[in-house]
Amino acid sequence: MGECCGRDDYQATFSDRFARQMARRFRTRGLTRVEERLVGFLTERGIDGATVLEIGGGVGGIQIELLRRGAASATNLEISTNYEDEARLLLEHSELTGRVSRRFLDIAVAPDDVEPADLVVLHRVVCCYPDYERLLAAAGSHTRRLLVLSHPPRNGMTRVALWGENALRRLRRNDFRAFVHSPPAMVDVLAAQGLTPRYRHHGLAWDVVGFER
Repeated sequence: MGECCGRDDYQATFSDRFARQMARRFRTRGLTRVEERLVGFLTERGIDGATVLEIGGGVGGIQIELLRRGAASATNLEISTNYEDEARLLLEHSELTGRVSRRFLDIAVAPDDVEPADLVVLHRVVCCYPDYERLLAAAGSHTRRLLVLSHPPRNGMTRVALWGENALRRLRRNDFRAFVHSPPAMVDVLAAQGLTPRYRHHGLAWDVVGFER
C-alpha cells in the first residue's frame, strides 16, 4: 500500500457506502464513459478466451463486461474489503460467480503471489498509490499481452482539486492521499517492462493509456 496509508484509511475512504453507490450505478447505467474506453481498447485487440487481472477493481463492473464480451476468467485484487458484498451480488445477478476470483492483496508488495494474465487493468488506481513505480512495474510484469490504465491529467485543475481533497482528509485524520503522478514517468516504467503505448485518450477528469507487449 505504500508509505502514506494504512489499511484502515483505505477502508474508510472506500467504504461500504461507496461500494453500494458504485454497484447501483453499474446496475442502472452500466460502464462509465471512461470504463468503456478501457474495455474498448482491450476488446478491439481481441479478448476471446483471455484471462484478466484487475488491480483495484472495486465492485467488478469492468470484469463483468470483459467476461460478457469474451474473456474467460478474471482475478480482482483489492485492499478494501468493503466491496465484497456488492461484488458478490453483481456476480450472482450476472451468473458469473465461478469465473471471478477476488483476493485481498497488494501486488506492489507481493508480486510473486499473483499469477500473470493476458490482460491487466488499473482504473482509478495509480492516483491512489504513492509509489507508482513499484505498482506499475509489478502490473507491467504480470501482463502477457495488454495493459490499460486510467489516471488524472496532470494539470492545474486536478492538482487543486486533489489538494483540496487531501486537505479535507487531513482534517478528518485520514492518512489516505490521492496523487497526480507524471504521465511520461508512468509510461517509462511500463516501457521498462517491455510494453509499448498504443492508445491514448485525454479527458477532463481521466486520461486513458493502453499498452501492448
